[in-house]
Amino acid sequence: MQLSHFPFQTFDWSSVPREEHAGETGSAWWQVVRMNDVRVRMVVYSAGYKADHWCSKGHIILCLEGEMETELADGRIMKLTTGMCYFVGDNNEAHRTSTVNGCRLFIVD
Repeated sequence: MQLSHFPFQTFDWSSVPREEHAGETGSAWWQVVRMNDVRVRMVVYSAGYKADHWCSKGHIILCLEGEMETELADGRIMKLTTGMCYFVGDNNEAHRTSTVNGCRLFIVD
């Protein structure tokens, strides 16, 4: 990732609109801020959320609250709990997320 030129700035996440994205089950609410080619998100998954697609986009994810499981296309399942991160590059292991009780994430991609 290259962080191209942009000025120092702060912002309040409460001022960023939420977008709802339906999963196979449950919902995800995204707040998105773009800095050139970098997307920064706060994402909340509802209890019972399961992604409706396999993703091959690279991410850096920090779990702020709750826990989730990420299923990799090869069958492995990775659990992420509060305070844990995961990293995956573009076009590496395809993955999809689910959560039993919901979670809140900070994502850079």
